Amino acid sequence: MENPIAPRKKRGRIAAGLLALDAWLDSSLYELRFRAQQFWESATIFFRRFRVKGWRRGVIEVLSESFTMAAGGSVVMLALAMPAFQETTGNWRNQDDFAVTFLDRYGNEIGQRGIIQRDSVPVDEMPDHVIKAVLATEDRRFFEHYGIDFLGLIRAMSENVRANSVVQGGSSLTQQLAKNLFLTNERTVERKVKEAFLSIWLESNLSKKEILQLYLDRAYMGGGTFGIAAAADFYFGKQVKDLNLAEAAMLAGLFKAPTKYAPHINLPAARARANIVLSNLVQAGFMTEGQVLSARLHPADIVDRGDRKSPDYFLDWAFDEVKKIAAKSGIHSLVARTTIDMNIQKAAEESVEFHLRQFGKEYHVTEGAVVVIETNGAVRAIVGGRDYGASQFNRATRAQRQTGSSFKPYVYATAMENGFKPESVISDGPISWGAWSPKNYTRGYSGRMTLSTALIKSINTVPVRLAKDHLSIPPIKAMAEAMGVESPVSSHKTMVLGTSGLTVMDQATGYSVLAQDGIVGTRHGITQLVTHSGQLIYDYSKDAPPPHRVLSEQAVASMNSIMVQIPEVGTARKAALPSIRSAGKTGTTQSYRDAWYIGYTGNYTAAVWLGNDDFSTTNNMTGGSLPAMVWQRFMAYAHQNIDLKPIPGIRDPYVDPAAIAKAEEAAKNGPQQAVDTSDRPPVLSSTTTRALREIADVFHKAPAIAAPPEPETLSAL
Repeated sequence: MENPIAPRKKRGRIAAGLLALDAWLDSSLYELRFRAQQFWESATIFFRRFRVKGWRRGVIEVLSESFTMAAGGSVVMLALAMPAFQETTGNWRNQDDFAVTFLDRYGNEIGQRGIIQRDSVPVDEMPDHVIKAVLATEDRRFFEHYGIDFLGLIRAMSENVRANSVVQGGSSLTQQLAKNLFLTNERTVERKVKEAFLSIWLESNLSKKEILQLYLDRAYMGGGTFGIAAAADFYFGKQVKDLNLAEAAMLAGLFKAPTKYAPHINLPAARARANIVLSNLVQAGFMTEGQVLSARLHPADIVDRGDRKSPDYFLDWAFDEVKKIAAKSGIHSLVARTTIDMNIQKAAEESVEFHLRQFGKEYHVTEGAVVVIETNGAVRAIVGGRDYGASQFNRATRAQRQTGSSFKPYVYATAMENGFKPESVISDGPISWGAWSPKNYTRGYSGRMTLSTALIKSINTVPVRLAKDHLSIPPIKAMAEAMGVESPVSSHKTMVLGTSGLTVMDQATGYSVLAQDGIVGTRHGITQLVTHSGQLIYDYSKDAPPPHRVLSEQAVASMNSIMVQIPEVGTARKAALPSIRSAGKTGTTQSYRDAWYIGYTGNYTAAVWLGNDDFSTTNNMTGGSLPAMVWQRFMAYAHQNIDLKPIPGIRDPYVDPAAIAKAEEAAKNGPQQAVDTSDRPPVLSSTTTRALREIADVFHKAPAIAAPPEPETLSAL
């Protein structure tokens, strides 16, 4: 029989052990607490020796807070500096060794790139008055600051306040070099922060002489020239070593506004600016009034080079294209025959400037960009901004701006390629895609409608419903890329309404597929590359990759049948060309930051963007207003005296066999039946002229009508 006393003894021993453990824990915690209190009391007594009172305590508190803020600020500054320092990872010292002379489509020289950046003269070999003129105007304390001149900034601000306008800039010479080497001219806070950090980085890694050398060699000086040495040769036919004080002052005045003060464009303005530079020399204490008097009395004269204005934005883009094409050839001194048509280029530039001057203040818009592509893929014009001298940033090829509704044709093209028709019916009603509930521009809904009506009226819910219920996002993204869009296209569902940033070149390339019957891969800016001895390096007609089809003929015809109605009864009526049928689509982004119109005929495709560099909102400007007007003005000019080609899938209204047959029938019935010419276009193409001549030949070959008998009185006479 089991002993009942044994378990009790066992449980008693366990209880006793637990009680002992509990007692040990209590005593240990008490001891730890007691010793901690002793330590804290000892530490408090010790630190009381350092306690200060009165004004000293205030100083200590300020220093303490300053150190805390400095530590936090250092972390923030490091976070801001990282993106800036990433700009320095490339081989930024390397200057391109290509020397390219560019010709337009007709063989006329239009500019150079490359070689004018390599004509470097060491700073030590430049005349003293050249260096002084530059520093007196651009950065008087260049040798005293460390990248950012705070005293110069304060002085500039005070002068601007005194003059009630911007008369002096606060950027140091190092900051300007940082912008030229690594950044763009976009006026954003991010760019200014990067500029400040990069200025300090340059000062840390280069000597003052090296910074000055790079600045003088890389700055744009107007007339398509880069660097003071190239400018000296272009404007005065001299080496920089031979410049006199008057000439040096004129060149020093070009750094801030090379286009405005370029002497070959506006010599009086250049001389007035040079006189300001001479005054700067005196005010800075670099020269006396007596030393500059002769230069004031005898201002510089320039070499007569005629009124040559280079299409600089096009040349920058074409230069990049040349480097891609000729990279493996090993030959870097080339003559490039380009696709640019200078008449269309000037017309596009004039249209942008005309409308921005007329309506820019009303719409609060300051910048614009244009790309024109002929139906064969040749890029005929690029407008990258209003003033290349003020900003060399190419807004046509580098700026990625949201497209708004101008992205919708890529969605509809995907739908047409997947079996939809213009008459297919989709509901225009409220729709939600997750947490996103897009609405129409009018905030109203129209119920069921055809795809044709939806695109003409630029309804938002219909393309969203197409993407959500029928297509999905990946095919739309793939279609945009297949049609020639090179900018990254977002995979987010909002991309169907144009939240992705595309360039103007992307838009012109993509829409040109509709003008080229669904064919892609024809866009080009270089037709031939030859050496100066005549050796052919590249020929587009033979060496370019073959184009290929991305849209079926049926899909193209369906899209074009809708797109031609947008300038006629849709949102782009201000883009309608006189007696020339065109197609296109408007686009307006949120808060009216960007406005687009991309349109095409059978001959040309052109994309127009208007907006502000700082992404500020415009004054309710839509794509159907100013951009459509800009497009209409230069496209009307571009279609003068050319063979008008039909838009694929759309009947050519100018070569109408029925009209010719009717005219022939009228000729056979006698001259008393007049031909109705009320619909004749004011601008006659060669095709129209040919048709009219054929009608005239019919009249000439018609049988003669017998003359009526003469009155008896006349015969008697």
